[in-house]
Order: sequence, then C-alpha cells, then structure tokens
Amino acid sequence: MADGLLAAGGLGSQAMVPQPERTGWAVEESTAPLEKALFQDEDSCSDCSNHDKRGTSLQSFVPEGKTHFPEIFQTSQLLFYERFRAYQDYILADCKASEVREFTAEFLEKVLEPSGWRAVWHTNVFEVLVEVTDVDFAALKAVVRLANPYLCESQVSTFTLDCMNELLDLKEHRLPLQELWVVFDDSGVFDQTALAVEHVRFFYQNIWRSWDEEEEDEYDYFVRCVEPRLRLYVFGYQKNSNIQAKGIRPNGQKVTHVVSSTMMTGLLRSLLRDRLCQEPCKEETEIQFHSDPLSAINACYEGDTVIVCPGHYMVHGTFAIADSIELEGYGLPDDIVIEKRGKGDTFVDCTGADIKISSIKFIQHDAVEGILIIHRGKTTLENCVLQCETTGVTVRTSAEFLMKNSDLYGAKGAGIEIYPGSKCTLSDNGIHHCKEGILIKDFLDEHYDIPKISMVNNVIHNNEGYGVVLVKPTIFSDLQENVQDETEENRALKIPTSEEADTAERVDLEELIQCTTGKMELYARSNLSEQVEGNCEIVNELVAASTQKGQMKKKRLSELGITQADDNLMSQEMFVSIVGNQFKWNGKGSFGTFLF
Repeated sequence: MADGLLAAGGLGSQAMVPQPERTGWAVEESTAPLEKALFQDEDSCSDCSNHDKRGTSLQSFVPEGKTHFPEIFQTSQLLFYERFRAYQDYILADCKASEVREFTAEFLEKVLEPSGWRAVWHTNVFEVLVEVTDVDFAALKAVVRLANPYLCESQVSTFTLDCMNELLDLKEHRLPLQELWVVFDDSGVFDQTALAVEHVRFFYQNIWRSWDEEEEDEYDYFVRCVEPRLRLYVFGYQKNSNIQAKGIRPNGQKVTHVVSSTMMTGLLRSLLRDRLCQEPCKEETEIQFHSDPLSAINACYEGDTVIVCPGHYMVHGTFAIADSIELEGYGLPDDIVIEKRGKGDTFVDCTGADIKISSIKFIQHDAVEGILIIHRGKTTLENCVLQCETTGVTVRTSAEFLMKNSDLYGAKGAGIEIYPGSKCTLSDNGIHHCKEGILIKDFLDEHYDIPKISMVNNVIHNNEGYGVVLVKPTIFSDLQENVQDETEENRALKIPTSEEADTAERVDLEELIQCTTGKMELYARSNLSEQVEGNCEIVNELVAASTQKGQMKKKRLSELGITQADDNLMSQEMFVSIVGNQFKWNGKGSFGTFLF
C-alpha cells in the first residue's frame, strides 16, 4: 500500500522535488478572497486522472494496493510559487517562531471544514479510512472515527477492526492533521480543506525544526527560516538557470535595438545625435526598432545594445539575458519605467559574461524570486532604480555584481542577497525600506568559497531589521567557544602558545584587517558615529568568520597529515572593502548575525 501511494505521488518525497510545469496560485489580484487564493488555476494539469467536473479545481489519484480506497486529492505537486504565497500571505505572514502554531490555527479556522469529510490516515505501518467529526484547531488535530465500511491496508495482519478502535481510543480519536490525506470530492467544497492540510503537512515534515522556538524570537520567521528551507526542499541550495546564450550573430554584425512605444522625428534626431551617430563609423550599423523592451531583449545576440526611450512599459515575461549586452535607458530612470505584471518567479535573470544595465527604473509585482538574479558572469547596474516586492537582488555563487549610483527599496526580504563564492561591489547606492538591507549567506561550509565584498559610500537606512546581516551556522559559535576553551586550557597547562605567539596572532589579525579593508583607517575614538561603527563592525565580523574558516581548513589538513598550512591563505582570499557607508534608522541596528 505504501509503495502504491508513493507511486501515485501522494505520500512520498515527490513533494520535495520540482514537478512538471503547472500554473500558480490564483492571486493575480491582491483583493482576491482567501478561498480563491488557496486554489490552483483551473487549467492546472498533472499526470494524475483529470476531473473536468464542475466544482473542483484540484486533481485526484487512486491509491494502489489490495484495498480499494476511494480517490484522494492530489496536492503534493504544488510549485514553489504556490507554497511560498500560501505561507507568506495566508498562513505565517510576519509571525515569530513562537507564534507559528497560533497563526496556523487561525488560518485553519478560516478555511478548514470542521466536519463531514473523510480521509486516509497514513502511518508507516498502516493506512485506514476515517471520517472527521470535529477539528481541534489549537492542537492542529482532527477528531475522527472509523469509516463504514472498514477499509485498512497494513503490512501486518494484526490491525483488525477491534485493534484499530482500541488504538483510536488510546489517542482519544484525535489525529494530527498532517497524517490525514483528504478523500476526493468533486463538488469543490473540500478543496480548501485538502490544500490547507497539505500546507500543514509539508510545513511540519520539511520546514519546521524542533529547535526553532528555542532560538532568538525577535525576527520574521518566514523570511529567516521558511523561505530558505522551502527553497532547499523544492529547488535545492543552488538554482541553476537554463537560459542558453546565442553567441555572436551568424553574420558577425552587432545590432542596436531601439525601444519606443511611438517614434517621433524629434526623438529620432536626438537619438541619432546622442547615441547612434556619435562617432564617424567605418561600417554601417544596423538598427532595429521595437515597441516593448522584452521583444528587444529576446532579439539580442552577443555584443548587441538595447536603448530604451522614455515611457512606461508593461511586460509580462522574464528578461532572460544570457549574452553580453548593454541595456540602457535614454534619459533619467524615472522617465524610463519597466513594470512587470502577472505571475512569475523572476524579473531580470542574468547569465551573460558581461551585462551592463543603466538608467532604467524596474518595478516588480507578484513575484517570488526577486527583481534581479545574477546566476553567473558579471552584471553591472548603474544609475538605476529597483522597486522590489519580494527579495531584491540575488548574487549567486560564482557570479559577480557591480551596483553603482542606484536606488533599491521595498523588498519584503533582503535588498541584496550575497551567496558564497560570489563577488559583490556596491558603490554610492541607497538601500532602504526593506526587511533587511544586505544579507550575506553562510560561507563557512567547506564546499563554499568566501565571497568578495566591497561596500563604499552607500546609504543603508530605514530597513526593518539590520542594515547588514551575516548568516552562519550555530556550530560556528560552538567552534569559537571551543577555541576560547582550548586557549585557556593551554595557558593553564603552560603549553607554549606564549606571548610571542599571541603577539604574532594579533599582528596577523591587524594585517588581515588592513588587507581586507583596502587600507581602511581604523578608528579608535570612543565617540564613533553610527556610520563608522557599522563599517568597522561588519569588517570585524567578516574577518572573524573568514579566520574561523581558515582554522577549520587547517584542522582538516592536519587530520589528513598535512602539517603545513598557508597562514596567509585567508588574507589572500578575503578582499573586502567596507568604507564610508552610512547606516541610519535601521530597526535593529547597522549589523547583526543570524545563527541557524
């Protein structure tokens, strides 16, 4: 029976694996009722049997096995987008870890039918058909009785009707909702119930951790824990882009693409003067005209240029940029606005070797993956405005991002997420009114390289949490404590770490700070301003983290019998410049760390 259910996709690990493309949640309008938002779109499809009957918008499957159970709602194949919106907008919102059960119970009271539905109670040993007579919302449990006729599939023969009644009596007929799989009903009445139970099941099986309530409880649980863990199970830690580069155009020519909703003679003369004929050309340049920027991007080959004229452009797709191109606005960013409408994961998706974007304002709506993602290669953003809705810019491992003279705001998560092994240069930008300003992902794992980060003259202000957050595992703190304990023990035993060694370590640390800060002046005055304190605090924390990683690497080399490790390894590897940044009015301060 269990194998049959796994094959049907109902009770197995398929809930954690990306599934064939399906349409997302019906949340096109923010005012949509909760019932509609919980449903999938009517054109959703799956490999299971399709019911076109009026009423329901969900699919079903028939569990395999010797026992002929009724059809069950198919809910395990929800996309990341669907789960994300449910947890963020309807279940958890901005709750703290200690409030998760309370928020979940309140959600269930709004959408779950309190009685009148049937379900298959699934355990590792048996499956049995039950009827729900009541729901204890606070306990996240359903009150049940055995269905008539009695249907049970078991790996052992001892689960008779009397044994099952006795087991239910011991449980006071109260079963955890995540152990129930709702029986299919084509009327549509129980669609919300099936989806709600699926969200509770997925959350407690894959996202919730028993220690979550023991950690610091002053942060947004969804942003700090749910979103990254959800990505881990649905996507994996690294999400690769499948965009394919076109390369150089077959005839070897480069094309300039001009985007304008209408082309007037005055605008054309200005373009010719300022952009198209600035210098005498030996060869003729081909110019192509487009009415929207998405069609221009899709027409590009390696080395092309896209010039976007003033206007407000509405797009419904993703800017997938896989070749080295230049995308520039002709005018001020507030006059060249590209706004994304409709559901989707990304707005601007970059994988090209050298992409340049300038003088454009991007406005994002109803997305999950953020406004700009650099998967690999280098992307330069200059004189742009990014009006975000979820996360802002994501700099993936091995990618390089340079952002200058730009403004980023409105992210519900971090304004900028910096992954291990990436390179990020931020100069003269404003990052404000986000959940967090900048989030630096954990890079202490042996498989990840240290990111190279430069932050110069940025103003990071009015963010709800910290200006900059460093994410690192709890084990890091344990390692630091162990190092301190070992040092004290060595001194007590008079093992020769000695004053000379201590002095040498202090000198090395000072040299490392000098190296990583690019000759940044170290302030020692007691009346340091908030801005300067923020710069120094970030530098010190990053240096300490990189030094800790170096110690971990030395220890691994020593265990392998390699006794000589390069003491200057980290100073060569960690090139960070944190200078002249201003941190103002951030809810929790300039800098913080998050342990997971």
